[in-house]
Amino acid sequence: MATLEIKKIEESSEHELQMFENRIQAGFPSPAQGAFADSVDLNHELINNPAATFCARVIGDSMVDSGINEGDMLIIDRSIEPQNGDIAICFIDGDFTVKRLLINEDGISMVPANRKYPVIKVPKESNFIIWGIVSHIIKKLNR
Repeated sequence: MATLEIKKIEESSEHELQMFENRIQAGFPSPAQGAFADSVDLNHELINNPAATFCARVIGDSMVDSGINEGDMLIIDRSIEPQNGDIAICFIDGDFTVKRLLINEDGISMVPANRKYPVIKVPKESNFIIWGIVSHIIKKLNR
């Protein structure tokens, strides 16, 4: 398992971006308006609980079928209660990993989103913590 470098998000920084006034069509194009409305602060858009929010950059390809690629930045909220099916940052036996949670009466499994990797059933005797839940994925498209 790859080690994640987890960083605290700077709470006091404000970097406002101009917000395009109209929504952008993902289907058929609409007439261009070209007007800008208010600005938006991405801290307010992406972070619900600043004291419990961290970010980490992805290493590896075990979650590609969930749209999480190497180099993507994950926004992780430690205040979210883990639910079955959540994508989580898990700490198991000294290593961090990102996987989808499968929680049932048999226990917890960490499920990759790439067929090259096996499902990891968490043994009861392991040192295992659901460290936080992924709330957002930030992608850099022009690599």
